[in-house]
Amino acid sequence: MHKENRGWTWGFVCAAAVGALSLVAAAHADKKGPGTLFAPDKGKLDILIDGKSIGHEEFEISSDGTNWIAKGTTKVSVEGAPATTVTGQLTLQGDGAPVSYEWSSQADKTNGAHIVFEKGVAKMTLQMQGARPFEQDLTFNTPQIAVLDNNLYHQYAVLARIYDWSRKGSQTFAVLIPQELTPGTITVDSVGPVNAAGKSFEGLKVTTTDIEMILYLDSNHRMMRLEVPASKAAVVRE
Repeated sequence: MHKENRGWTWGFVCAAAVGALSLVAAAHADKKGPGTLFAPDKGKLDILIDGKSIGHEEFEISSDGTNWIAKGTTKVSVEGAPATTVTGQLTLQGDGAPVSYEWSSQADKTNGAHIVFEKGVAKMTLQMQGARPFEQDLTFNTPQIAVLDNNLYHQYAVLARIYDWSRKGSQTFAVLIPQELTPGTITVDSVGPVNAAGKSFEGLKVTTTDIEMILYLDSNHRMMRLEVPASKAAVVRE
């Protein structure tokens, strides 16, 4: 990520690790609707640091008939830090452009925000416990913005759908990390076949200026695993 990457490493897992923070696929999950990049998906992810589980996320990606909804709830518990529950709901057009996003985080305090995307502008209203609502606009040079929020890993499954598999190669995306109010860019590249736990997957590398991660996808480009080797961190579909 370039420039405004204030601490976005594997922070949404690693920061938690230092005290800062059953696959049920839908019927016909391998069949996309007409004019869309997405397909229904539903499951549970195990969040691991150095092989030890620190939390889980339950998520679902579905269509409301007009747009696509990607929503998830993550619960993380790390020794020495308050247990954290994070929820997010992202509404997307069929081409992957975000329409709106809502998140909330509950730990020692409850915070949240609502974001509306209009012509490449993210209009955010934040509500922090004990404070008045705060509004901020972030401008991007494209309406195609990848939302990758802290502790909500199903959003990388969304990213894997937005990636243009027909041309592959290195592709750059504008990105927003809502809980950090952080805009920037990421690079995504297909790396071909990769192996994990004795199984073969399609690999997708996601790179920022801070970190590199690998997404492990099945033949339908559903995310089955995510790894950050430098941090000994992994997110594994159950």
